[in-house]
Order: sequence, then structure tokens, then C-alpha cells
Amino acid sequence: MPHDHHDHLSPSGHPFRADDDVPLSYWQTMEIAVRELLIAKGVTTAREIASQIEAMDARSPANGAAVVARMWSDPAFCAQMRVDASAATREMGFDVGPMKLIAVENTADLHNVIVCTLCSCYPRNLLGLPPDWYKSRAYRSRTVREPRRVLAEFGVTLPDGVEIRVHDSTADMRYIVIPARPAGTENWSEDALAALVTRDSMIGTGLPKSPEGG
Repeated sequence: MPHDHHDHLSPSGHPFRADDDVPLSYWQTMEIAVRELLIAKGVTTAREIASQIEAMDARSPANGAAVVARMWSDPAFCAQMRVDASAATREMGFDVGPMKLIAVENTADLHNVIVCTLCSCYPRNLLGLPPDWYKSRAYRSRTVREPRRVLAEFGVTLPDGVEIRVHDSTADMRYIVIPARPAGTENWSEDALAALVTRDSMIGTGLPKSPEGG
């Protein structure tokens, strides 16, 4: 028997049903109310909201891997990244907006790792959504206190002589780690180089893949 209150769409085009699986939280209710109010007043449209969501969903670590590969293979771009990473990545189509982006490079004697001790500030335009562990209280606090031990838990065991430098992201500043280019990749194309770059290597909790596929 049909019900009068069956599934229907909200003004923004999103599904709504009174008997949804779980009750909405306060913040979910507020988000829906503000979104519908903005649409009703003509400030934005459902299509504009959907487009922004699609753009955010399209962000992935492949963006950052392309930047790293360009730095590895293009000395001029590498120099530009060192001066103004925000402008350099913007020219590649990855706009960080008003935030400052800083590229920190790993060397044989230095290993960088990124954290956000306050919450989960992260270069989402280059790496997509942050992993759950990046947002955890344990990672945010322990990485500052005992970075070498935390990295070892991720499988990154560094010699005692390698300095570990922890960078704390903020609301208006983001970091991306540029891992050291693997040996044996001379004359590789940017696409081939990008395939070696992992998300964790751009956070600092991992290393690039081996050219031999390891």
C-alpha cells in the first residue's frame, strides 16, 4: 500500500525521507537548513553545489604525484616550487586558493613529515581527502613527540644520522613532501615517475615505490 510520505526530493534535489536509517546530527541538520536557505534565496543553485562536490571528489593523490614528477624532471619548475609552490602548482591547474603551499624536499640526510596538530589541515587539492589516521589524535600528538617511532610503525625505518623534520600545517598554510627521486629512473617520463609516487610519500609517512616494482 503506497504512503503519502514516500521518498521525495528536497528543494536542492537531494533525497529526503522521514524514516532515514539514523537521525540527523545537529551539524547535519544545520548544513541542510543553510544549504536549502541559500538555494531558496537564489544565492546559489543545486547545480553549483553539485559541481563543487564533484570537483572535490575528483581531487586525488595523482595530482600531487604529477607535481612531484615535474619537480624531479624539470629543474626550472623545481626552482619555481622552491620559491612559490602555490603559484607553481596553480600553473599546473591545481589551485590552492589563498592558502600558502610549501614544498619540503627529502634528501639523503633529511626526511620531512607533515602533521596538523590542531585538526586535519591537509593539501586536499593535491592529495584528496586525508586518511583517517592523519586526523587521529594519536598521530597528531605522537608525530611531534616521537616522529622516528611513528615512522617506524608506518614501515619507514631511517638511519640514526637522518634528521627528521616535522612540519605543522595551519589553516592558511599547507605542506607537501617531495620524496627523493629513486635511483635508476634517469630518462623516465613524467608519467612513469608519477606512478612511483605514493600518497604517504607526499605526507612523509612512506617512501616512493621502487623502480623494480617493489
